[in-house]
Amino acid sequence: MDLKNKIQEKFTSLYGTAGEFFSSAGRINLIGEHTDYNGGYVFPGAIDKGITAMIAVNGTDKVRAYSIDYDESVEFGLNEEDAPKQSWARYIFGVCRETIKREGKVSGFDAVFAGDVPLGAGLSSSAALESTFAFAINTLFKNELDKFTLAKIGQSTEHNYVGVMCGIMDQFASVFGKKGSLIRLNTKTMEYKYFPFNPEGYKLVLVDSCVKHELASSAYNERRLSCERAAAAIKKNHPEVDFLSDAKRLWLDEVREEISSEDFLRAEYVIGEVQRVLDVSDALERGDYETVGEMMYQTHFGLSKLYEVSCEELDFLNKLARKCDVTGSRVMGGGFGGCTINLVKDELYDAFIAEAKTKFAERFGHEPKVYDVVISDGARVLVD
Repeated sequence: MDLKNKIQEKFTSLYGTAGEFFSSAGRINLIGEHTDYNGGYVFPGAIDKGITAMIAVNGTDKVRAYSIDYDESVEFGLNEEDAPKQSWARYIFGVCRETIKREGKVSGFDAVFAGDVPLGAGLSSSAALESTFAFAINTLFKNELDKFTLAKIGQSTEHNYVGVMCGIMDQFASVFGKKGSLIRLNTKTMEYKYFPFNPEGYKLVLVDSCVKHELASSAYNERRLSCERAAAAIKKNHPEVDFLSDAKRLWLDEVREEISSEDFLRAEYVIGEVQRVLDVSDALERGDYETVGEMMYQTHFGLSKLYEVSCEELDFLNKLARKCDVTGSRVMGGGFGGCTINLVKDELYDAFIAEAKTKFAERFGHEPKVYDVVISDGARVLVD
Protein backbone atom coordinates (compact mmCIF):
# COMPACT_ATOMS: atom_id res chain seq x y z
CA MET A 1 0.00 0.00 0.00
CA ASP A 2 1.45 3.37 -0.96
CA LEU A 3 1.76 6.23 1.49
CA LYS A 4 -1.32 8.15 0.33
CA ASN A 5 -3.58 5.10 0.53
CA LYS A 6 -2.26 4.22 3.98
CA ILE A 7 -2.94 7.78 5.20
CA GLN A 8 -6.42 7.91 3.66
CA GLU A 9 -7.40 4.54 5.12
CA LYS A 10 -6.29 5.62 8.61
CA PHE A 11 -8.00 8.99 8.28
CA THR A 12 -11.30 7.37 7.36
CA SER A 13 -11.06 4.84 10.19
CA LEU A 14 -10.33 7.56 12.77
CA TYR A 15 -12.60 10.36 11.64
CA GLY A 16 -15.16 8.76 9.31
CA THR A 17 -14.59 11.31 6.54
CA ALA A 18 -11.96 12.30 4.00
CA GLY A 19 -9.80 15.38 3.68
CA GLU A 20 -7.32 17.01 1.33
CA PHE A 21 -3.76 15.84 0.77
CA PHE A 22 -0.84 18.18 1.39
CA SER A 23 2.86 17.51 1.16
CA SER A 24 6.20 19.17 1.67
CA ALA A 25 9.76 18.08 1.10
CA GLY A 26 12.88 17.35 3.02
CA ARG A 27 15.94 19.07 1.66
CA ILE A 28 19.56 18.71 0.71
CA ASN A 29 22.04 21.55 0.83
CA LEU A 30 24.79 21.51 -1.78
CA ILE A 31 26.94 23.98 0.15
CA GLY A 32 26.49 26.75 2.72
CA GLU A 33 26.25 24.89 6.03
CA HIS A 34 25.61 26.75 9.32
CA THR A 35 25.60 30.03 7.40
CA ASP A 36 21.84 30.64 7.46
CA TYR A 37 21.74 31.93 11.04
CA ASN A 38 24.81 34.05 10.24
CA GLY A 39 23.10 36.05 7.49
CA GLY A 40 25.04 34.22 4.79
CA TYR A 41 24.27 32.34 1.61
CA VAL A 42 22.93 28.79 1.41
CA PHE A 43 22.31 26.54 -1.59
CA PRO A 44 19.52 24.06 -0.80
CA GLY A 45 17.01 22.13 -2.85
CA ALA A 46 13.84 20.21 -2.00
CA ILE A 47 13.97 16.45 -2.53
CA ASP A 48 11.49 13.73 -3.45
CA LYS A 49 11.15 12.57 0.16
CA GLY A 50 9.04 14.42 2.68
CA ILE A 51 5.89 14.52 4.79
CA THR A 52 2.41 13.83 3.42
CA ALA A 53 -0.77 14.62 5.37
CA MET A 54 -4.51 14.35 4.90
CA ILE A 55 -6.22 17.24 6.71
CA ALA A 56 -9.84 18.39 7.08
CA VAL A 57 -11.47 21.20 9.07
CA ASN A 58 -13.59 19.58 11.82
CA GLY A 59 -15.79 22.46 12.97
CA THR A 60 -14.50 22.45 16.57
CA ASP A 61 -11.82 24.34 18.48
CA LYS A 62 -9.66 21.21 18.83
CA VAL A 63 -6.93 19.74 16.64
CA ARG A 64 -6.87 15.96 16.40
CA ALA A 65 -3.75 14.50 14.79
CA TYR A 66 -2.37 11.02 14.26
CA SER A 67 1.21 10.16 13.33
CA ILE A 68 1.49 6.91 11.40
CA ASP A 69 5.24 6.79 11.97
CA TYR A 70 4.89 7.08 15.76
CA ASP A 71 1.53 5.22 15.87
CA GLU A 72 0.27 7.87 18.25
CA SER A 73 -2.72 10.23 18.49
CA VAL A 74 -2.98 13.63 20.09
CA GLU A 75 -5.71 16.20 20.70
CA PHE A 76 -5.08 19.79 21.73
CA GLY A 77 -6.67 23.22 21.83
CA LEU A 78 -5.30 26.32 20.17
CA ASN A 79 -4.41 28.45 23.18
CA GLU A 80 -0.87 28.77 24.51
CA GLU A 81 -1.62 26.69 27.59
CA ASP A 82 -2.86 23.79 25.40
CA ALA A 83 0.63 22.78 24.21
CA PRO A 84 0.88 18.98 23.85
CA LYS A 85 3.62 16.97 25.53
CA GLN A 86 4.55 14.80 22.55
CA SER A 87 7.54 16.29 20.74
CA TRP A 88 6.17 15.57 17.24
CA ALA A 89 2.84 17.23 18.11
CA ARG A 90 4.57 20.39 19.30
CA TYR A 91 5.60 21.09 15.71
CA ILE A 92 1.94 21.11 14.62
CA PHE A 93 0.86 23.10 17.67
CA GLY A 94 3.67 25.60 17.07
CA VAL A 95 2.62 26.12 13.45
CA CYS A 96 -0.96 26.79 14.61
CA ARG A 97 0.18 29.28 17.24
CA GLU A 98 2.63 31.07 14.95
CA THR A 99 -0.09 31.40 12.30
CA ILE A 100 -2.46 32.90 14.88
CA LYS A 101 0.27 35.35 15.99
CA ARG A 102 0.38 36.58 12.39
CA GLU A 103 -3.39 37.16 12.46
CA GLY A 104 -4.12 34.05 10.42
CA LYS A 105 -7.31 32.13 11.10
CA VAL A 106 -6.99 28.66 12.60
CA SER A 107 -9.73 26.49 14.06
CA GLY A 108 -10.00 22.78 14.79
CA PHE A 109 -8.93 20.24 12.19
CA ASP A 110 -8.24 16.53 11.85
CA ALA A 111 -4.98 15.23 10.42
CA VAL A 112 -3.18 11.99 9.65
CA PHE A 113 0.39 12.19 8.38
CA ALA A 114 3.41 10.07 7.55
CA GLY A 115 6.81 10.62 6.04
CA ASP A 116 9.47 8.94 3.95
CA VAL A 117 12.31 11.30 4.97
CA PRO A 118 14.97 9.18 6.67
CA LEU A 119 15.03 10.35 10.30
CA GLY A 120 18.35 11.56 11.68
CA ALA A 121 19.92 11.77 8.23
CA GLY A 122 20.14 15.57 8.14
CA LEU A 123 17.37 15.93 5.56
CA SER A 124 15.19 18.09 7.79
CA SER A 125 12.08 16.04 8.34
CA SER A 126 11.04 18.62 10.96
CA ALA A 127 10.98 21.45 8.39
CA ALA A 128 8.98 19.22 6.05
CA LEU A 129 6.43 18.63 8.82
CA GLU A 130 6.21 22.35 9.67
CA SER A 131 5.89 23.36 6.02
CA THR A 132 3.22 20.77 5.27
CA PHE A 133 1.01 22.06 8.07
CA ALA A 134 1.79 25.74 7.49
CA PHE A 135 0.85 25.39 3.83
CA ALA A 136 -2.25 23.31 4.62
CA ILE A 137 -3.56 25.72 7.29
CA ASN A 138 -2.95 28.66 4.98
CA THR A 139 -4.91 26.92 2.21
CA LEU A 140 -7.78 25.48 4.24
CA PHE A 141 -8.48 28.69 6.18
CA LYS A 142 -7.84 30.98 3.17
CA ASN A 143 -5.33 33.08 5.10
CA GLU A 144 -3.42 34.25 2.03
CA LEU A 145 -0.09 34.45 3.85
CA ASP A 146 2.81 34.59 1.40
CA LYS A 147 5.47 31.90 1.08
CA PHE A 148 8.06 33.89 3.01
CA THR A 149 5.67 34.07 5.96
CA LEU A 150 5.00 30.32 5.79
CA ALA A 151 8.75 29.62 5.98
CA LYS A 152 9.09 32.00 8.93
CA ILE A 153 6.19 30.28 10.70
CA GLY A 154 8.18 27.04 10.55
CA GLN A 155 11.36 28.71 11.78
CA SER A 156 9.52 30.42 14.65
CA THR A 157 7.99 27.07 15.60
CA GLU A 158 11.52 25.67 16.06
CA HIS A 159 12.55 28.69 18.14
CA ASN A 160 9.49 29.01 20.36
CA TYR A 161 8.07 25.48 20.69
CA VAL A 162 10.98 23.11 20.05
CA GLY A 163 13.94 25.06 21.43
CA VAL A 164 16.22 24.95 18.37
CA MET A 165 17.46 28.39 17.30
CA CYS A 166 17.73 27.40 13.64
CA GLY A 167 18.14 29.63 10.62
CA ILE A 168 15.61 29.90 7.80
CA MET A 169 17.20 27.55 5.24
CA ASP A 170 15.35 24.31 5.94
CA GLN A 171 11.88 25.83 5.99
CA PHE A 172 12.65 28.05 2.99
CA ALA A 173 13.73 25.04 0.91
CA SER A 174 10.68 23.04 1.99
CA VAL A 175 8.30 25.85 0.98
CA PHE A 176 10.06 27.27 -2.10
CA GLY A 177 11.51 24.05 -3.56
CA LYS A 178 11.28 23.70 -7.33
CA LYS A 179 11.71 20.50 -9.30
CA GLY A 180 15.08 20.36 -11.06
CA SER A 181 16.48 23.48 -9.40
CA LEU A 182 18.61 24.40 -6.41
CA ILE A 183 18.08 27.73 -4.66
CA ARG A 184 20.79 30.21 -3.77
CA LEU A 185 19.36 32.16 -0.86
CA ASN A 186 20.82 35.21 0.85
CA THR A 187 19.47 34.66 4.36
CA LYS A 188 20.08 38.27 5.36
CA THR A 189 18.13 39.94 2.52
CA MET A 190 15.97 36.89 1.62
CA GLU A 191 16.88 37.41 -2.04
CA TYR A 192 16.99 34.12 -3.89
CA LYS A 193 17.72 32.70 -7.29
CA TYR A 194 16.90 29.31 -8.80
CA PHE A 195 19.79 27.45 -10.42
CA PRO A 196 18.80 24.60 -12.78
CA PHE A 197 20.62 21.54 -11.47
CA ASN A 198 21.00 18.54 -13.72
CA PRO A 199 24.71 17.79 -13.71
CA GLU A 200 25.25 15.73 -16.85
CA GLY A 201 27.66 12.90 -16.22
CA TYR A 202 27.36 13.14 -12.43
CA LYS A 203 25.11 11.80 -9.70
CA LEU A 204 24.30 13.46 -6.38
CA VAL A 205 24.08 10.79 -3.69
CA LEU A 206 23.73 10.75 0.10
CA VAL A 207 25.61 8.19 2.15
CA ASP A 208 23.92 7.86 5.54
CA SER A 209 26.14 6.82 8.42
CA CYS A 210 23.01 5.75 10.34
CA VAL A 211 24.46 7.28 13.49
CA LYS A 212 23.30 10.28 15.44
CA HIS A 213 25.56 11.28 18.28
CA GLU A 214 23.96 13.00 21.24
CA LEU A 215 24.36 16.72 20.76
CA ALA A 216 20.92 17.74 19.75
CA SER A 217 19.98 21.33 20.07
CA SER A 218 22.47 22.25 22.80
CA ALA A 219 25.64 22.12 20.69
CA TYR A 220 23.83 23.71 17.76
CA ASN A 221 22.76 26.62 19.95
CA GLU A 222 26.28 26.90 21.41
CA ARG A 223 27.72 27.37 17.94
CA ARG A 224 25.21 30.03 17.14
CA LEU A 225 26.21 31.91 20.30
CA SER A 226 29.90 31.60 19.34
CA CYS A 227 29.15 33.23 16.01
CA GLU A 228 27.13 36.02 17.63
CA ARG A 229 29.96 36.77 20.06
CA ALA A 230 32.50 36.98 17.25
CA ALA A 231 30.21 39.22 15.18
CA ALA A 232 29.65 41.52 18.17
CA ALA A 233 33.41 41.87 18.69
CA ILE A 234 33.97 42.75 15.04
CA LYS A 235 31.07 45.21 15.10
CA LYS A 236 32.90 47.38 17.65
CA ASN A 237 35.46 48.21 14.95
CA HIS A 238 33.11 47.93 11.97
CA PRO A 239 29.58 49.12 12.87
CA GLU A 240 28.16 47.86 9.56
CA VAL A 241 28.61 44.25 10.69
CA ASP A 242 25.28 42.81 11.85
CA PHE A 243 26.12 39.17 11.01
CA LEU A 244 29.33 37.26 10.41
CA SER A 245 28.41 37.24 6.72
CA ASP A 246 29.11 40.99 6.71
CA ALA A 247 32.65 40.53 8.04
CA LYS A 248 35.90 40.27 6.14
CA ARG A 249 38.49 37.70 7.17
CA LEU A 250 40.94 40.50 8.01
CA TRP A 251 38.43 42.00 10.47
CA LEU A 252 38.26 38.69 12.32
CA ASP A 253 42.03 38.75 12.76
CA GLU A 254 41.72 42.21 14.36
CA VAL A 255 39.72 40.76 17.27
CA ARG A 256 41.63 37.51 17.67
CA GLU A 257 42.88 38.44 21.15
CA GLU A 258 39.44 39.63 22.28
CA ILE A 259 37.50 36.41 21.69
CA SER A 260 38.06 32.79 22.68
CA SER A 261 39.99 30.50 20.36
CA GLU A 262 36.81 28.46 19.95
CA ASP A 263 34.76 31.49 18.86
CA PHE A 264 37.57 32.45 16.47
CA LEU A 265 37.54 29.05 14.77
CA ARG A 266 33.75 29.04 14.45
CA ALA A 267 33.84 32.48 12.83
CA GLU A 268 36.75 31.55 10.56
CA TYR A 269 34.72 28.66 9.17
CA VAL A 270 31.58 30.75 8.58
CA ILE A 271 33.36 33.61 6.79
CA GLY A 272 35.07 31.09 4.49
CA GLU A 273 31.85 29.22 3.85
CA VAL A 274 29.96 32.35 2.77
CA GLN A 275 32.57 32.86 0.03
CA ARG A 276 32.48 29.20 -1.00
CA VAL A 277 28.77 29.44 -1.81
CA LEU A 278 29.49 32.31 -4.20
CA ASP A 279 32.37 30.36 -5.76
CA VAL A 280 30.04 27.39 -6.30
CA SER A 281 27.41 29.68 -7.86
CA ASP A 282 29.96 30.90 -10.39
CA ALA A 283 31.19 27.37 -11.05
CA LEU A 284 27.68 26.04 -11.66
CA GLU A 285 26.96 28.79 -14.18
CA ARG A 286 29.97 27.71 -16.23
CA GLY A 287 29.35 23.97 -15.70
CA ASP A 288 32.57 23.53 -13.70
CA TYR A 289 31.70 20.63 -11.41
CA GLU A 290 35.32 19.99 -10.45
CA THR A 291 35.39 23.36 -8.66
CA VAL A 292 32.00 22.61 -7.07
CA GLY A 293 33.44 19.36 -5.75
CA GLU A 294 36.61 20.93 -4.39
CA MET A 295 34.55 23.53 -2.52
CA MET A 296 32.54 20.67 -0.96
CA TYR A 297 35.74 19.06 0.32
CA GLN A 298 36.89 22.39 1.74
CA THR A 299 33.54 22.76 3.51
CA HIS A 300 33.94 19.33 5.09
CA PHE A 301 37.39 20.23 6.38
CA GLY A 302 35.99 23.41 7.93
CA LEU A 303 33.01 21.65 9.49
CA SER A 304 35.27 18.95 10.90
CA LYS A 305 38.28 20.94 12.14
CA LEU A 306 37.02 24.51 12.69
CA TYR A 307 33.31 24.20 13.43
CA GLU A 308 33.72 20.73 14.95
CA VAL A 309 30.37 19.27 13.98
CA SER A 310 31.61 16.18 12.19
CA CYS A 311 32.34 12.79 13.78
CA GLU A 312 34.53 9.77 13.17
CA GLU A 313 32.02 8.07 10.88
CA LEU A 314 31.50 11.11 8.65
CA ASP A 315 35.22 11.87 8.43
CA PHE A 316 35.77 8.24 7.41
CA LEU A 317 33.21 8.51 4.60
CA ASN A 318 34.72 11.79 3.41
CA LYS A 319 38.25 10.38 3.25
CA LEU A 320 36.95 7.27 1.49
CA ALA A 321 35.28 9.48 -1.13
CA ARG A 322 38.64 11.16 -1.84
CA LYS A 323 40.31 7.77 -2.25
CA CYS A 324 37.58 6.71 -4.70
CA ASP A 325 38.08 9.89 -6.81
CA VAL A 326 34.63 11.22 -5.91
CA THR A 327 34.40 14.78 -7.25
CA GLY A 328 32.99 16.31 -4.05
CA SER A 329 31.98 15.12 -0.59
CA ARG A 330 31.07 16.70 2.73
CA VAL A 331 28.99 16.27 5.87
CA MET A 332 25.52 17.70 5.33
CA GLY A 333 23.15 19.17 7.89
CA GLY A 334 23.67 19.99 11.55
CA GLY A 335 26.38 17.35 11.92
CA PHE A 336 27.39 14.82 14.61
CA GLY A 337 25.96 12.06 12.42
CA GLY A 338 23.67 11.73 9.45
CA CYS A 339 24.87 11.88 5.86
CA THR A 340 27.63 12.91 3.59
CA ILE A 341 26.49 14.46 0.31
CA ASN A 342 28.58 13.32 -2.64
CA LEU A 343 28.98 14.49 -6.24
CA VAL A 344 30.09 11.40 -8.16
CA LYS A 345 30.93 10.82 -11.81
CA ASP A 346 28.55 8.29 -13.35
CA GLU A 347 31.33 5.86 -14.23
CA LEU A 348 32.66 5.85 -10.63
CA TYR A 349 29.29 5.58 -8.90
CA ASP A 350 28.94 1.80 -8.56
CA ALA A 351 32.51 1.28 -7.38
CA PHE A 352 32.23 4.09 -4.82
CA ILE A 353 28.98 2.80 -3.34
CA ALA A 354 30.32 -0.76 -3.12
CA GLU A 355 33.53 0.44 -1.46
CA ALA A 356 31.64 2.70 0.95
CA LYS A 357 29.37 -0.12 2.08
CA THR A 358 32.19 -2.63 2.48
CA LYS A 359 34.78 -0.44 4.19
CA PHE A 360 32.29 1.30 6.46
CA ALA A 361 30.84 -2.04 7.63
CA GLU A 362 34.34 -3.37 8.31
CA ARG A 363 35.12 -0.34 10.46
CA PHE A 364 31.81 0.37 12.21
CA GLY A 365 29.88 -2.90 12.09
CA HIS A 366 27.02 -1.86 9.84
CA GLU A 367 26.55 -0.70 6.27
CA PRO A 368 25.61 2.90 5.51
CA LYS A 369 22.37 3.59 3.68
CA VAL A 370 22.43 5.19 0.25
CA TYR A 371 19.91 7.67 -1.14
CA ASP A 372 20.05 9.00 -4.67
CA VAL A 373 18.96 12.64 -4.73
CA VAL A 374 16.06 13.78 -6.91
CA ILE A 375 15.45 17.55 -6.72
CA SER A 376 11.71 18.06 -6.34
CA ASP A 377 8.93 20.54 -5.53
CA GLY A 378 8.28 22.01 -2.09
CA ALA A 379 5.02 22.53 -0.19
CA ARG A 380 1.93 21.84 -2.27
CA VAL A 381 -1.54 20.38 -2.49
CA LEU A 382 -1.36 16.80 -3.75
CA VAL A 383 -3.77 16.02 -6.52
CA ASP A 384 -4.35 12.67 -8.21
